Order: sequence, then structure tokens, then C-alpha cells
Amino acid sequence: MKYLRSLGFGFSVFIIVGIATTLLRDVYRGSMVDATNAPFVVAAGQIERGEYLARIGNCAGCHTARGGDAYAGGRAVDTPFGAIYASNLTPDKDSGIGAWSSDAFYRAMHEGRSRDGRLLYPAFPYPNMTLITREDSEAIFAFLRNQVKPSIRTNTPNALSFPFNNQFALAAWRLLYFKPGKFESEPTQSSAWNRGAYLVQGLAHCGACHSTRNALGAPVAGHAYDGAMMPGSDWYAPSLTSPAEASVADWNLAQIATWLKVGTSAHGAALGPMAEVIFQSTQYANDDDVLAMATYLKALPTVAQSRASSAPGKLVTQRKSDDAGAKSYIKHCATCHGDNGEGKTDAFPALAGNRTVTMANTTNFITVILKGGFAPATAGNPRPYGMPPFYHLLNDAEIANVATYIRSSWGNAAPALTELNLVKYRDALGAGR
Repeated sequence: MKYLRSLGFGFSVFIIVGIATTLLRDVYRGSMVDATNAPFVVAAGQIERGEYLARIGNCAGCHTARGGDAYAGGRAVDTPFGAIYASNLTPDKDSGIGAWSSDAFYRAMHEGRSRDGRLLYPAFPYPNMTLITREDSEAIFAFLRNQVKPSIRTNTPNALSFPFNNQFALAAWRLLYFKPGKFESEPTQSSAWNRGAYLVQGLAHCGACHSTRNALGAPVAGHAYDGAMMPGSDWYAPSLTSPAEASVADWNLAQIATWLKVGTSAHGAALGPMAEVIFQSTQYANDDDVLAMATYLKALPTVAQSRASSAPGKLVTQRKSDDAGAKSYIKHCATCHGDNGEGKTDAFPALAGNRTVTMANTTNFITVILKGGFAPATAGNPRPYGMPPFYHLLNDAEIANVATYIRSSWGNAAPALTELNLVKYRDALGAGR
């Protein structure tokens, strides 16, 4: 027995030493990749292709601060562990990537490691970008180095709490959840499906928002695209696999492609972070790529129901014409959305059968009522109609009443909302009741 205990202790020590060695190796194995080691020659058409790919990846979305120079960084990416500030991607040699080589840039994309060997935080979605080909990485690099205006802006230090603010914790996370990858096409699928999979899984990094994550911020295995709250935001990225949320399995390809290009459809309009993605990114995708993304998204396997669809709540099955919610709806909503929630084509989305209205997670529905919002301005919808905010016009009881009325009318059959459901959203706005 004593021998077995000693053997067990020795094995435990061996495991601990092995893990510690692995972490140390990941922290310290990176070395400087210098531009002088690999001169970069721009090929014909490479800059234009890189600009296009940077659009699809929505690189400017994170790497451009409001009011700042394009790609100069400084925008905070909020996480449960603190704020991570996007870096300067302009070709300034001191504060940007002007001294980087294409090798260093590809290593950042593929391995999540900076030019100096430092480990990068996965707020930069290198778990997705690792799938990008070397050819596409070099095209993006050519665009950033040769087309983007240099900007002198020193990178803002991250504001992370202990222990998440050190390289060893990051190395431990990578040991558990990250391994550099390569996109592997599926020979049984069409070329359009494979192209869509490459874009959705990698460059467009859709799963970065739409996939469930664990307490350490890593995607949960087997839960890709099944919906997640967006950190530091009053928005929910709905499930792309649930027919009750945002699955497009029952849409035709043209409808999906149009939604990605225009931001509106008969099924509703993109608002919040998704409107930003369409505005800055997917509206610029060419017809072949947007159709490829639609092909892949349509083919995602569906689940029977949203994980939260069984959440308890009182169903309201009958409405009275003198109901307080009905009166508020007629006064504030019917002019745009119709007396029967039918909406107006190419202007205001229908509320009858609208999944944002009826899904179990009511975050987006409540946020839109309180804060309002606009569909993205796109070439196909250059002057989008907007939803005005109501946080200053209606109190919590009034909003709960009208929301419940909408969720239980015209064939909608979703649980009632209460004033308690409004508290955290109202507090997030800093508005009184």
C-alpha cells in the first residue's frame, strides 16, 4: 500500500511537472520574427483581394475606435475578465505593423502569437483565424501594409484582472482549448458549401459570437452556433441551429443571401451588433461568397428547440381589447407595425411570428424596446427605417404589458414578461423608472 501511495504521488508530480513544462514552453518558445528576414513582394491584385478579405473578416470593426483612424486600434473588447484593447494594424513602424514580416503576421493569425513571441488573447479570434490560408493571410497583410494610412497610436494596455493578466494563465487556456488548425474541405459537400464553411468558420468567425462558451470563455464542445450572450453587451447572439431562434434551414438561399447583403427580409431586420456586421462586412461580399455562406448556414443541423425554450413562464392565451398592453400597442406601435402585427414590407418588420419577439431569451426584444435601433444602411437599403427608444416614455410596468401583449397576440404564444424582467436592462441604461 505504501508503495502504491508513493507511486501515485510520483505520478502526480510527473503530471504537474509535465504541465508546467508545457506552459513554460508555450510562453517562452516564441521569438521575434523580423521583417528583414523575409522581404515581402506584393503580387498583382493582392492588395485589392486583401481589402476584400479584411472586409469579410470585419477587421476594422474591432481595430477602429470611434472617431479614430481606420485600423489604428484602441477599441475596447469587453470580456468577463476585463477589457482587451485592439491593436494598431496600420503600417506605422513604431506603433503598428510597419516592422512586421508576412511570416509574423501569419503566425499571429495561425498561432495567436505576436511578432515578439508574446501570446495573444483570444478576444482576437485566432481560434477561428487559424483556419485562414497563408495566401489569404498574405493578401490581408499586403492591404494593411500598402493601402492603409499609417497612424501613430500606441497600443492601449489591456485592463484585465488577476490571474487573467499574465502569460502563464493564457498559456494554460491555450493548453486546454487551442490548437493551431487548418481548414479541411469535405469531399462529400459541394464547392459552395466548402467555401461557405471556410468563411463562416474562419474569416467571418460567426461562431465567436453565436457559440456557447464556458466560464473561461472557451467554446463548449458540441455547442457550436447554438447561441450565447455577448460579453459586456445587452445583446444575445441567437442560436443558428434552433428554428425557434435564428436557424435559416427553412429559408431559401436567395433569402439568406439577401439578408446578409441587405440586412432586412420578410423574416425581420438585423439590429445591434449584427447590423454592425452587415454594415461593415457582409454587405460587401461578392455574390458567390454570400451564396456560399448562405449554403453553409442553411445546412447547419437543427435542434428541436432552443435550450431555454422550456423556461418557466405564464402563458397568456387570451387578450382583451381594453387590456393595458393592447392600448399601449395601439398608441405607440401600431402605426408602424400594423394593428395585427403584420408590419410593412421593406419598412417595418412584422411582429406576428417574429422570432426575436417569441424566443425564450428576451434580451434582444427588451433591448430594442428600451434603446431602439436601426437596420444597417446598405446598398440594398440605403435609408433604413429606425425603431425609436421607449425607455423615457414608458415605465417598466407599461413596457412589460405591451411586450406581453405582443408576445401573445396574432398567433404568438410566448410567456408573459414582468417588471422584474426589465430591471437589469433599465439599470444598464442608467435610466430611471
